[in-house]
Amino acid sequence: MATVVQTGTVTINAAFLQEIKEVNQDLWALLAELRHRCQRPLAPGACRWLLDRLCQLRDQLALHFSLEEAYGYFNDPVDVAPRLCRQAEQLRNEHRGLYVDFCDLIERAERMFYEEQSAALALWIGPEFLAFDERLRQHEQRENELITEAYQADIGVGD
Repeated sequence: MATVVQTGTVTINAAFLQEIKEVNQDLWALLAELRHRCQRPLAPGACRWLLDRLCQLRDQLALHFSLEEAYGYFNDPVDVAPRLCRQAEQLRNEHRGLYVDFCDLIERAERMFYEEQSAALALWIGPEFLAFDERLRQHEQRENELITEAYQADIGVGD
């Protein structure tokens, strides 16, 4: 079993973090819809619809990250393996970068749309969204792995 030390960093509440992920079906459905739509060419006439859906996703991500940070992560754990604390802190800190990058993507897309560059937007937005989606999926996968590790540490398996 890993050595446990007292530290003043970040760790997770595995049960709450897992529940937040499980109950946010609107987020996962919206991501799946956008992923499916962006994997094929987008018609310039569909740009407004896509922008609306991206804005909905931005709001869903804001809520999701806020809930994770409020209930899934916490500061100053008493007795937690330092490695879990470092991973938790890194993952929590990724939320801001992911959210800011997604807001930047939407801002650029809206600018292109309002400047009547729909043809360019239709070519650009799919690959840009899919690249962001891949980063988000990797982040979520690492959080799920951390949840599993935290559960295993609580019950004393794995090392």
